[in-house]
Amino acid sequence: MAWRGSTTVQDRIFACLPYLLPLIGALGFGFSLFQQFPALRILFLPLEPILVIYSILGPYGELIIFFALFLLVVRNEKINHFIRFNTLQALLLNIIVYLCSILLRLVALPGLSFALQTVATTIFLGIVIAVVYSVIQSLLGRYAEIPAISNAVYTQLPR
Repeated sequence: MAWRGSTTVQDRIFACLPYLLPLIGALGFGFSLFQQFPALRILFLPLEPILVIYSILGPYGELIIFFALFLLVVRNEKINHFIRFNTLQALLLNIIVYLCSILLRLVALPGLSFALQTVATTIFLGIVIAVVYSVIQSLLGRYAEIPAISNAVYTQLPR
């Protein structure tokens, strides 16, 4: 979408931070990929401190962070549109991760192990690619256009 004003370096950094939420949520889908390629874990090593904070917050930590971002950032019109857009897009990616985890748990049958690993790896790679793309676009000061998700964000965040 068109440029909606200039963004500062600080705005660009703040716009990238919410993408940690879906990235951390997707780590569970990459389990079999991490087993096959142990060196891949090195790329996700910087997420360790955030995972420790999540474990301290307990089972509802992710839900608390989700609602805090939604209520304090997305619905706050005093915050720059660029930051609000990226926050809501990250939250929608996180909802997709959550729904996929529920779906995989529902269809988890003993004979479908390989198929479920393949689907989980595909979900993991898709989320990682979407997050990396969105972070790069945010750092460049552009709106990341992810089909269907960005359209939903634009309908929820009018100019």
